[in-house]
Amino acid sequence: MTERATGLLLIGATLLAYQLGLLLYRRAARRVWLHPLLTGTLLMALLLTALNISFAEYRQHTLLFDQLLGLATVALALPLHREFHHLKAFIGPVTVTVIFGGLVACATALGLAALAGGSHELLLALAPKSVTTPIALSIAEQLNANTGLTTGVVIFTGILGALMAPLAFRVTGLQDPRSQGLVLGINAHGVGTARAFETNPITGAFASLAMGLTGAFTALWLPATVQALTRGF
Repeated sequence: MTERATGLLLIGATLLAYQLGLLLYRRAARRVWLHPLLTGTLLMALLLTALNISFAEYRQHTLLFDQLLGLATVALALPLHREFHHLKAFIGPVTVTVIFGGLVACATALGLAALAGGSHELLLALAPKSVTTPIALSIAEQLNANTGLTTGVVIFTGILGALMAPLAFRVTGLQDPRSQGLVLGINAHGVGTARAFETNPITGAFASLAMGLTGAFTALWLPATVQALTRGF
């Protein structure tokens, strides 16, 4: 099979896997644990294993999706603009929350993984777990981390965050849609933001803002911090 044919096959298979996952998600009343990112990824993992295609080769043939994913993230500026009148009064508290939330999310994951004896490769892949996929992959490349592992960790983090958020809101009594949006955007990035928009446009707008700020802030401090620590040791 030629390179072009392989690329077209993988792009088509990815689209089909996502559509099948989306159909299942809708038929199952939008249960988070059946999110098309998870089911579609599992289907593609089975296909790549059957065809003996590595993730690096798959990504090389499907760079189009990287570009579209970046555009989709930027497109979240549209709902932000529509809900800006709700956001502008809280930009200060939101920024502080995002900075501390992003730091705590990263430090907690790395700390627990280190205590459990996680390898250096695993720690590098875990580091950008709480930012949206295009930014996480960019950070992973700067850290020379395993981008396939990072992608899996990011997707798992997003789905787990969106799945556990309703329970966390009930336990803590957190009912304010703005606060819920911040929690989802910081901890569950793209999946959480999509879930937030299904709940409430205000929740979605705050989740979108939190996701964007968390990604930008993490992209600024994480690579520099890891490089400094690496030089120090």
